[in-house]
Amino acid sequence: MTDPASATPAAGPPGVCGFLVIDKPAGFTSHACVSRVRRAYGLRRVGHGGTLDPAVTGVLPIALGPATRLLPYLNGDKAYRGSVQLGVTTSSDDLEGEVGQRRPVPALERADLERALAAFRGAILQRPPQVSAVHVAGERAYVRARRGESLELAARPVTISVLELLDWDPASGRLELAVTCSAGTYIRSLARDLGTALGCGGALAQLRRTAALGFSLEAAVALECLEGRPRPPLLDPLAALNHLPRHQLSVPELAGWRCGRALDATAGHPADQAVAVLRPDGSLAGIARSDAGGRLHPRLVVDAAG
Repeated sequence: MTDPASATPAAGPPGVCGFLVIDKPAGFTSHACVSRVRRAYGLRRVGHGGTLDPAVTGVLPIALGPATRLLPYLNGDKAYRGSVQLGVTTSSDDLEGEVGQRRPVPALERADLERALAAFRGAILQRPPQVSAVHVAGERAYVRARRGESLELAARPVTISVLELLDWDPASGRLELAVTCSAGTYIRSLARDLGTALGCGGALAQLRRTAALGFSLEAAVALECLEGRPRPPLLDPLAALNHLPRHQLSVPELAGWRCGRALDATAGHPADQAVAVLRPDGSLAGIARSDAGGRLHPRLVVDAAG
């Protein structure tokens, strides 16, 4: 399995393995936050789950040590709270971009907004912003957009499971939304498309991520906390795997698991189901995949033998 973080072995305190949730401040890239964590914990193997634009604040889960290998198995859903400015379009679909057009905002009631929002709930096709990290012919879209190229990005399937209108200010033409969505959903695109549906254009004004990969703001720490001592404690890797079924090893099974042997599971799992495997003491032993016959095949072994 490809490790999403650096393949370089950890150079730091032995046994460091877990998650840290940063409440990312505005003005910092996700990569800059990872660099701060590397320095604070003395580790090279550090990776984040889900890039946040510099202007966006909120939940940035960061994996340390062997926990980086768990990132592909985490729940990809994310939640946001943001505001949309109607009456304006921009090159980046947010207020950081170059203004394209300004239009008067029609007289809208909350009921009008609710009707427009209904079209964006559930499984939809969404076109990413021109200034996005989507690959186009081997290059990131934002690189080509910044060269002045006009891109026709293909729409992609995403799911918006929660889309709630929290506030509407007709005087300013600004509305506030709560959104829960699948991985790959762009809230900037949602702002743009909502503005198009309302006939006046729209752009994302402000955004805060409130949950990602199974972690919420309640678990987050400020970036400045990395400068103090003691450093913030890491969250148990199992805290990020509550969405997966579990199989607890017996004492005799543990040695075989550490050698990479498949397990006979008493509970039937669907084929190709990821399963969190626990040691006899309840700590994480790794991740398995089930086959059609119900056997569990190791895909990630936390403490492999040999």
